[in-house]
Amino acid sequence: MITRLGSFLLLLYALGFVLFAFTLGKAQPSTAPSSDAAIVLTGGPGRIEHGIDVLKADKARRMLIAGVDPAVTKKDLARRIPGAAQWFICCVDLGSESVDTRSNAEEAGRWLARHRYKSLRLITSDWHMRRAQYEFARVLGGKYQIVADAVRTEPSFLTLFGEYNKYLLRRVAVWVDL
Repeated sequence: MITRLGSFLLLLYALGFVLFAFTLGKAQPSTAPSSDAAIVLTGGPGRIEHGIDVLKADKARRMLIAGVDPAVTKKDLARRIPGAAQWFICCVDLGSESVDTRSNAEEAGRWLARHRYKSLRLITSDWHMRRAQYEFARVLGGKYQIVADAVRTEPSFLTLFGEYNKYLLRRVAVWVDL
């Protein structure tokens, strides 16, 4: 009986992983509605660049880059992204209070409230989007309209496997109230 239960749970876990791997976050089409703000989570290539593109396309008025190392400045980032200097001057805020996805959501919540925004475009890598959406929905509690806008990547098996486990562990931690 225990072997059958263990086998069933292992099969459920494996099927969940396959579903997770084949349903990664998607980028928003150019016809998607605008949001008040864009929130970019650091930690992967192309995220900040995508956020700048969102500003350029007038799909958000202002952008918060959450989880920035305190030593990094707007000038540093503007030098790294050609043609983006004017956007960093007018429309980008750097958040350096957060260190993980949950604290990204907390930092973003304070920033959104300070600016009195009602909607946000959440920008992160496709493999990270599910957990980011989960944390943002939990922390922001339905006060804001969240549009997921994933940056397409080609994650390795290990990246997907690690993220799947983080997502499951976070769901279990919330479920048992840790």
